Amino acid sequence: MKEVVGKAAVPLSPAVKTEEYVFVSGQVPTQPDGTVQGDIKEQTALCLDKIKELLEKSGTSMKQVVKTTVFITDVQDFQAMNEAYSRYFPEDPPARSCVRADLVIDAKVEIEAIALR
Repeated sequence: MKEVVGKAAVPLSPAVKTEEYVFVSGQVPTQPDGTVQGDIKEQTALCLDKIKELLEKSGTSMKQVVKTTVFITDVQDFQAMNEAYSRYFPEDPPARSCVRADLVIDAKVEIEAIALR
């Protein structure tokens, strides 16, 4: 059984929960008005705040995240992204991949996650 969590303006589910996992689609750092603002640290924090909110709506938390994938547009931002990222996972961080990518919006980062329920 799966259940969709949240709604998106594009054909995807922001999150899908199953009996054991929550799969969170890539979250981008858009403001409520659709704009992207801030440096890589601010954008990383906004992506992770969105993931946190979706996980909480799904009945789990950031402590239950087992895997993330981070997409960054500039490898020079890796260290700064890591600084912001580490605040959300201060102990026992999840497995992670980080990939340089061209994003479909004008953002510096996109993050997706898998968590236990």
